[in-house]
Amino acid sequence: MSATPILLSAGETSGDMYAARLATALQQRADVELFGMGGPQMRAAGVKIIVDYAEVSVLGITEVLKKLPSLRQAMRRLVDEAQRRHPPLAILTDFPGFHLRLARKLSPLGIRNIYYICPQFWAWRPWRANLVRRRFAQALCIFPFEEKFYRDAGVAVEFIGHPLVGHVKASMSRANFCAENGLNPDKPIVTILPGSRQGEIEYHGAILAQAFTQIRSAIPKLQAVVAVAPGVNRTELEACFDSGNNVRFTDDTYNALAAADLAIVSSGTATVEAALFGKPMIVIYRLSPLTAKLAKPLVRTKFFSMVNLIAGREVVPELIQDDFTPERLASEAVSLLSASKESREKLAATGQGLAEVTRLLGPPGAVERAADAIVGHLRLAQSNAK
Repeated sequence: MSATPILLSAGETSGDMYAARLATALQQRADVELFGMGGPQMRAAGVKIIVDYAEVSVLGITEVLKKLPSLRQAMRRLVDEAQRRHPPLAILTDFPGFHLRLARKLSPLGIRNIYYICPQFWAWRPWRANLVRRRFAQALCIFPFEEKFYRDAGVAVEFIGHPLVGHVKASMSRANFCAENGLNPDKPIVTILPGSRQGEIEYHGAILAQAFTQIRSAIPKLQAVVAVAPGVNRTELEACFDSGNNVRFTDDTYNALAAADLAIVSSGTATVEAALFGKPMIVIYRLSPLTAKLAKPLVRTKFFSMVNLIAGREVVPELIQDDFTPERLASEAVSLLSASKESREKLAATGQGLAEVTRLLGPPGAVERAADAIVGHLRLAQSNAK
């Protein structure tokens, strides 16, 4: 008997990581042949990549317009492949602007859609939860407060916990990491995660570099490590910083975070990773002015970063859009890195808040729980087909 085809799709770096882990878990549980949209991690996990997510990954509302031809072509290729392979299930990972439309096209083909990593509609455009109800057989959410939001909208939803819990670990000591990267373990280290999309690098890079110069003027012994996400143009990122300014670049994000005294993190999945390490952080983010203006009326939350949203209060400082300037960032960083009593008290409170966030993210095994739920849908689909 041939393997059952399943469409698995992700549209950005974090989704590629989550979907790759899910692919491995599914292949351990059932005889399946996975195909769809993704990146290097899904490909390494044995998924047949029909569309590389680099073709469609985009930052911001106005920037989408430039990508419309690529988005349409990617949609057409995935639907054509689904018509050819006849998968009983499609597992779509976050990336709602694309995946809600894809789900609408797949449903008439008799494909049961499952949302893996629910979109953050509770934060903006909450009415779109109705589209999830209509187009998806089940939604799997990774944050504790999402379950009630989606259930109140009539969605068949299950909280699986966060896939990063149990996976975010360092593989070496601070001393070994410093030795490998030419750093002094006895001097303070700030780890900078500027983002995983090219647009984020364009909007964040110069500000981060200017801020670090100002921070180092106040703390001359400070060292910086910049974590380079997969798919980011490293040469372009390095050009933002003065190479002689005690800045090192690495793709070893987890060990870089583990070694840090302070993290400066682009809002997104990376803030959860830093939280799981218990690292004090400053969250930053900037969009194009037009995108920010268009998005502002749609936002329904007081906070921007996942850490503060999960806690329901400000655990870490956020510098978003116009607040994200070299001067503001430098001031926040110097305050946290100083040896003052106020700084120590602030760091202690941050540590307690991050421990609370970690607890709320649920126990390890989220990917395995997701795989079990999906295999249940697969068996139901196969039973109905007989």
